[in-house]
Amino acid sequence: MDKKEIFSQIIEMEEKISFLYQEIGNLKVKIVALLEENHHMQIENSQLRQRYEEENIGKNNHNINSETLNEERKTIGEGYDNLARLYHEGFHVCNLHYGSLRTEGDCLFCLSFLNKS
Repeated sequence: MDKKEIFSQIIEMEEKISFLYQEIGNLKVKIVALLEENHHMQIENSQLRQRYEEENIGKNNHNINSETLNEERKTIGEGYDNLARLYHEGFHVCNLHYGSLRTEGDCLFCLSFLNKS
């Protein structure tokens, strides 16, 4: 083997490695999209289960549940409840990142916004 052959093999290997890095990057993007979709589906699934359970319980104890829910909504407010629920489901409710997933734990902006009331 002469020096040119070795050098050309190294260049060929670098190109292959570069291509593999690009494929890994594309796979990472797809995995992130799938994870976000999975998270949204889990949230939707839990909400549907909760609604289903509320409807079944509501048929049995309609008067008791409606009075309790109305009292809770009057004291805290339905909008605040929705924002708090979104935050606990893993989404930002602050004006900086509203609606995006929280990936690094608690957000100080969201927490200060929720504690204003």
